[in-house]
Amino acid sequence: MLIDSHCHLDRLDLTAHQGSLDSALDAARARGIGKFLCIGVDAANAPVVKGLAEQYADVYCSVGVHPLDLAANGQASLDWLLQAIDHPRVVAIGETGLDYHYHPEHAEAQQASFATHLQAARQSGKPVIIHTRSAREDTLRLLREADLANTGVLHCFTEDWNMARQALDLGYYISLSGIVTFRNASDLRDVARQVPADRLLVETDSPYLAPVPHRGKPNEPQFVHEVASFLAELRGESLEQLQQSTTDNFHRLFPLAV
Repeated sequence: MLIDSHCHLDRLDLTAHQGSLDSALDAARARGIGKFLCIGVDAANAPVVKGLAEQYADVYCSVGVHPLDLAANGQASLDWLLQAIDHPRVVAIGETGLDYHYHPEHAEAQQASFATHLQAARQSGKPVIIHTRSAREDTLRLLREADLANTGVLHCFTEDWNMARQALDLGYYISLSGIVTFRNASDLRDVARQVPADRLLVETDSPYLAPVPHRGKPNEPQFVHEVASFLAELRGESLEQLQQSTTDNFHRLFPLAV
């Protein structure tokens, strides 16, 4: 079994499935994808992802405010986060984090939001799902300061091995998406070879970042199979080995997803 550890089911382009999410999920299930983690990005879609997790037995969700959504949606309060994640199908907090690539001028607001999410993680015990781009030092600093017992994952990882190693030393997991299959991702493939087998997750981040050979098309959860197959060959493992290790890792990190 494979698990798509990060997907946006409420944003999928369902054209290829005649508008049916059921059809998209069935296509993934037919390829051995057994669970899906549907990610929250702001207060508005929190009830949506919860509803999907309630509707499908193999779908779980997270709740949080994406750093690039702060300008439009504002900060999430600690009280709101703790209330919003108090739900049996919410297995994680996020996605949250820092992204200075597009809006470096929002760095202070992003750091405040990230710190609030980390505080909610500390109080609730639920792991955190982290988006980080062009913000290595501040991301690692805030993770060190938070000192979480139950850590989390740096999703759709695109940074270098030095950052990955420091995050791993703090107890975090690394999740890789279809980006690792892109022709210009040689540095990321170097990271992918080195991540310990017990700290690796796979994801689609669908509908974004479809892996080769689907690059440029809408991504969907079934394509986590392409990500996993590529990684298994890259790492010199069998697909079965990578399936088992990433599934075990997912359940260790997200124990509520049972």
